[in-house]
Amino acid sequence: RMQQEMETKTYAATTGGGMVKASVNGKHELVELTINPEAVDPDDVEMLKDLIISAVNEAIRQVEEMYNNEMGRMTGGMGMF
Repeated sequence: RMQQEMETKTYAATTGGGMVKASVNGKHELVELTINPEAVDPDDVEMLKDLIISAVNEAIRQVEEMYNNEMGRMTGGMGMF
């Protein structure tokens, strides 16, 4: 049941002072990506790419952290997951 609940939640992260926002669901699927038009610089595509990767990875880390916290609570911290 807990896993089903987590899969329906959305976890969001922003990078570049809010220039890029990524939202990931509990299944580790990217469900939304918002890019501030000011972040789009044709002369610096690498920076935009790095901001996107960082935002997505941070959102995924949030999913993992929440999952590990919930599993730790369920197992009483015995490391059985």
